[in-house]
Amino acid sequence: METKKTKYDTNPLDPDVEQKSEESWGEGGGSAHTQQVRGATRQVGNSPSSANEDARQNVYSEAPTRRYDNPPLEAPYPSVFVPPTYAPPVQYNQQRQGIYQAPVSNAPTSRPVAGFGIPEKWAVMLPYVPFYVGLIVSLLELFLVPRKETKVRFHASQALALQIIFLVVDKLFDLISVLTGSTVGGKLFWLAGVIFLITSMIRVWKGEPHQIAPVAEPAKWFNEHIEPRNQG
Repeated sequence: METKKTKYDTNPLDPDVEQKSEESWGEGGGSAHTQQVRGATRQVGNSPSSANEDARQNVYSEAPTRRYDNPPLEAPYPSVFVPPTYAPPVQYNQQRQGIYQAPVSNAPTSRPVAGFGIPEKWAVMLPYVPFYVGLIVSLLELFLVPRKETKVRFHASQALALQIIFLVVDKLFDLISVLTGSTVGGKLFWLAGVIFLITSMIRVWKGEPHQIAPVAEPAKWFNEHIEPRNQG
């Protein structure tokens, strides 16, 4: 029994494929011939009245492009998964990351310092007092003043490091004077240290920035390792 064939069962390599197809289905296959399209190619939908062309002509038909890395202030927060573009406050950032930096320079106020009870302007100045007074005040403030008092603890730790360095160097000059019999070097260093401490007191009282770079590392260590009694 001969297998039923369709008009697609042809071999394109057979030179008589067209003749066999016409014999099986008749000329044209029972349908109209395909008409060849002639003429110039034209673009579809290019008329001035089309919706696409109207949108292209009107620049205000679509919302302007927005950059989400720099949103306007009145724009709502885009998503809880996108971090905000603003930086946290300086004091909060320092407490969270453990950064030890000089506080913003401004004149100290008369408000009482938490844990110590004296006005802030005295609390930041007294640690620089010479003759062992500043050394004792610095230790008391670091043990009593909570960490939220960043300005007071900064000056207390810096003054403590400075007072200890002056004390050690002064004792070295005393030893040198015993060996050499000369006290000139020790007296000059003592005078220079007193002048520097008094200058520090004046600068801090006025609210001027006062960060001593050579004692920054020991001051940071004192501030981090001396825990205040009052953590509030």
